[in-house]
Amino acid sequence: MKKSIFVLSFIVSSMIVNAQETIPFRLTKHNNIIVKTLVNDKDSLHLMFQIAMEDCSVSPERNRNADHIKFTDELSDGNTVQIGNKKYENIRFFDNEFSGHESDGKIGTGIFKDKYFKIDYDNNQFVSYEKEPDLKDYRAMNLFMKNGQYFIEADVVIEDKQQEAYFLLQSGYSGGLIFSNQFSDENTLDKKLKITGEKSLKNSAGKTITTKHGILPFFKFGNIVLKNVTAGFFTGEIKNQKTNYLAADVMRRFNWIFDKDRKTVYIKKSKYFDEPYYKIL
Repeated sequence: MKKSIFVLSFIVSSMIVNAQETIPFRLTKHNNIIVKTLVNDKDSLHLMFQIAMEDCSVSPERNRNADHIKFTDELSDGNTVQIGNKKYENIRFFDNEFSGHESDGKIGTGIFKDKYFKIDYDNNQFVSYEKEPDLKDYRAMNLFMKNGQYFIEADVVIEDKQQEAYFLLQSGYSGGLIFSNQFSDENTLDKKLKITGEKSLKNSAGKTITTKHGILPFFKFGNIVLKNVTAGFFTGEIKNQKTNYLAADVMRRFNWIFDKDRKTVYIKKSKYFDEPYYKIL
């Protein structure tokens, strides 16, 4: 009898340790991840997953009501967010933050705090784990965290010159890559990339910013090479792009598993790896 109780206890303990949660999502034609949520048991919102933030937000251009999120100075604490049968407590929302196509706002990585989590583009779902999942066929990469945002290191190849650069994971931008002003200027991207489009705007002070999009011949994650990646950068009088972005069109080409400590990320090619690149302009 004692042996049976011990075996049953061991099985139950193993089930708890191996417990996992699955969150379905929808991938839009703009490469954004949309999660259906119920906020404060009242507001049904479609939130875009933004890996570059921890908290949540609602957009001024939302299509659905968010009347039961009470803001003070555009900040609201203590909310609940229900996804399927799982309810997350004490969620912070910011107000008036613009979001991606087809969304009412954004949801960040805070719902996966202290857990491993996978972005599974093959099956349109997130999976969170209490302990390290099966990593067969995945490749480990160093993950660098700053202010709740995730950075990885990759190699950029321009005119046979290869150099390392850090990229912020940015799932909210539909395109492939965006280069910082510093990287763009130092590498004269305006002259070295094949330019496919550009658009200029002036601010209220009459200063001009020009967005240019081109083709980067090679982009490397270790031994994984992406060819002819769409890449954007900025020229003109306004210099406010301080960070390189690895955005949604590159992210969707891999499945991602983030470790609990956010020091390592594991990647594997997804079903989208060889898909045509998203055209911004």
